[in-house]
Amino acid sequence: MMAYTSAIVSTLFRACVFVFLEVIPIRFGKTVIPVLYFLYLLAVYFQQIPSTGHWKIKVQGPPTDGKSGEKKAGKQSTVVAVEPEVSLRNALYTLLYSTPSPIRKLRIANVVINTLLLAATVDFVVEPYFDDAKDVIYSRVGAVYPDAAKLVVRYPAENVTTNTVHIAWRPVDPLFGDDTVWRAGPVVELTQEDDWVGTVKLRGLWPSTDYEYRLQYSNGTTLPYPTAPIRFHTFPDPRLLSGSHFRFLASSCMTPNFPYMPFQGRRIKGFDLLADYLWHDKSSSLVVPSSDSEDGAQIFEQVSSAASELAETVSSLARSSVLDPLETAASSLTASAAPAPVNSTKPPAEFMIFMGDFIYADVPIYYGDDKEAYRRLYRRNYQSPSFRKVYERLPIIHTYDDHEIANNFAGKADDSTPPFPNASDAFRLYNAYANYDPPEDGQHYFDFHHGDAAFFVMDTRRYRSDVFTEDVTTRTMLGDKQLATLYDWLSKVNNTATFKFLVSSVPFTSLWQHDAQTDSWAGFPVEKAALLNALHSVPNVVILSGDRHEFAAIQYNAADAGHNVLELSTSPLSMFYIPLFRTLKSRSDEIVQRTKEVVTIGVDGVNRTTTVVEEVPQEEVVKYIATGNYKWSSIEVDTRDLDHPALHVETIIDGKEAFKLTVAGKPVDIKGTKAIISSVPASILDALGKIGLKPGRWF
Repeated sequence: MMAYTSAIVSTLFRACVFVFLEVIPIRFGKTVIPVLYFLYLLAVYFQQIPSTGHWKIKVQGPPTDGKSGEKKAGKQSTVVAVEPEVSLRNALYTLLYSTPSPIRKLRIANVVINTLLLAATVDFVVEPYFDDAKDVIYSRVGAVYPDAAKLVVRYPAENVTTNTVHIAWRPVDPLFGDDTVWRAGPVVELTQEDDWVGTVKLRGLWPSTDYEYRLQYSNGTTLPYPTAPIRFHTFPDPRLLSGSHFRFLASSCMTPNFPYMPFQGRRIKGFDLLADYLWHDKSSSLVVPSSDSEDGAQIFEQVSSAASELAETVSSLARSSVLDPLETAASSLTASAAPAPVNSTKPPAEFMIFMGDFIYADVPIYYGDDKEAYRRLYRRNYQSPSFRKVYERLPIIHTYDDHEIANNFAGKADDSTPPFPNASDAFRLYNAYANYDPPEDGQHYFDFHHGDAAFFVMDTRRYRSDVFTEDVTTRTMLGDKQLATLYDWLSKVNNTATFKFLVSSVPFTSLWQHDAQTDSWAGFPVEKAALLNALHSVPNVVILSGDRHEFAAIQYNAADAGHNVLELSTSPLSMFYIPLFRTLKSRSDEIVQRTKEVVTIGVDGVNRTTTVVEEVPQEEVVKYIATGNYKWSSIEVDTRDLDHPALHVETIIDGKEAFKLTVAGKPVDIKGTKAIISSVPASILDALGKIGLKPGRWF
C-alpha cells in the first residue's frame, strides 16, 4: 500500500488542480492544492521503488575480428547493465496516474508535471497582485442620452499628482465625410487620489446621431491614445411616437483567464467571442467607408432612408400649415436618393448592461479590504485587450453584485459595513460615475429610456437585510426609499413606454435552489410578492438578471386581467459553470387560477362557449441552459408597428446561438410630443443648413 501512496496523493492533487483551474476556482483550493503537493513530495521521497516487472539485460560480448567477424579467442561476454523494460502503454499509465515505476525518468517526469501544475495554480492566484495595471490608459462611453453622453478617461501622469485631458468631438457625417471641424469639449481633471480616472458629460448633441471624440493636450495636440477616435451613437428622442428598433446586450460575471490557460493572464475570452459576434464583418465597422464601396452604399441607403423619413414627417407637418418652407427642400433630398430597401437584418447593438460581478474581489483569493486592492482588479479588467475590443466601441452601463464587495454581501443600509466603503469607492470611480444619473447623489440605482423602452437598474446589495437574522416578514432587498422610487417609476412608465426592463443583479425567480434561496429574491418573499403583484398590472415587463452562471428564461403567469412577466437570467459572460449539478426547478409549487373560454361544437353543429378555470404555476421555466463558460443575451426591441410591438431574444453560449425567442408585446397608447426636430440627425440638419434652411426658423 505504501508503494501506491504517492499515486493516490498525486491523482487527488491533479484532480483538485483541474477543478480549480478549469471548472470552478473554489476559494479553499488555494490552500488544499499546496498541501497536497507537499504530501506528494513526501510520498515520493519515502516511496519504495518496485522491483518486479520485465527487465532488459544488456550484454557486452567478446571483441570480433574486423574482417571475418569471428570472436577473438580468450575473450568472454560480460553483463554491463540491467534496466527495467516498460511498454509505451504502461509508461503513459504511469505518467497519468503517477503509479510507481522502476524507471527513474518516469518518476522524475511525474514530479515535473505536478510542479508545473502547482506553478500554474500559483500563477492564477497571484497574477492579479503582481499585474497591477497601474499604467493602463483607456477611455470609453458610458451612459448615452438623446443630447449627451458620459465619457470615462484614465490617463496617468508621471511625477505629478494631477493631469488634465481635453475632449475634442465632432459629428460623424456620412454626407460630408470626416471634414467636419473638431469642437472643444469638456476638460477631464484627473488626480492621483482618484487613481487617474475621471468621468465627464459631453452635452449639446443631437438625437440619433453618430459622434466621435478624441483626447488632446491643452494646446490642441492629439494624445497618443486613442490611436483612432472613439465613436458612439446618441439615443433617439423618447418623446416621439415613431416607435423604436434597437438592440442591446445583457450579461454578468467575468474574470480574466478562466478557464485557465498559461501565459493568458490578461485575456477575457468571453469578450473575444462577443467582439467577434458583434463586428465579425465589415458592415459592423465603425469606420465610415468611401461612398463607392459596398459598405458606403449601405450607409448611403441609411442616409437616404433617414432623408425619406424626414421628408414624410415634414410633409405631413407642412400640410398642417406648420412648416411651409421645408417641404421643397426635403423633397429634393429624397429625390436625389434611391429608395432604401426594407432592412430585415437586426440593428447594431446600442449598448450593453453588465449586471454585476464585474470583478471577483474574493476569488480565488481575497487580497484585503483596502482601496488599492479593489482598484487593482478594475484596472486589470480595463487593461485586458479582450475587453478593450468591446468597451472602445460599445457603451456599457453597470450595476454591481456581491463579488465587487464580498461573497453574498448584505449592506443592511449601513454604508460603514466593511468592506463596502472601499469596494464602493472603486465601483464609483470605474463604473458607477459613467452610469445614468441616480435620483439622489451617491445612489447606485437609476433609470433611463431608449426611445419608447424604459429601464430601471436596481441596487440589490446596499440595502438588503441579513436573511439569517431578520424575520421573513420584515426583510427587504431594496430598502424603503429605493422601493418607493421603483413603484413611482412603474406608475410613470405604465403608459409612457412600450417595453419596461427591470434589471436585477440576482434572479427574481425562486426556482433556483440551494444558496439561491437566501441570496436571490427567494430570500425576500414578502417584498417579492408585493412587487410581482405590481408588475402584473403593467404590460410588457421584462426582468433581466444574472449571478447564477446559468441561463434561464422564466415566465411569471398572472391571474385574470393581469399581464405575464418574463425574466431572462444570463451569466456568466466569462467565468465558470458547474457541470452535471443542476439546481433549477421546472415550475413553482404556487399556482395561479385564471379563467378562459372554450369553444365546443355540439352534435347539432352549434358552437357553444364555456368558461373554465385553469390552474397554472406562478413561475415556470421556458428554457434552461446550464452549460457554457461564455454567455450573453442579445435583445432586439421592435416597436415600429405600435400595434404589434415585439422582442427578439437571442442567447449566445460559447460563441454559438443556443436559444431564440420572440415575445409579442401588447400595444400601449403612448402620449407623445410635437418636438419633431429633436429626432432629426445632425447630418440632415447640416445638409439643410447648407442650402439656407436654418432649424431656428422652423421651431
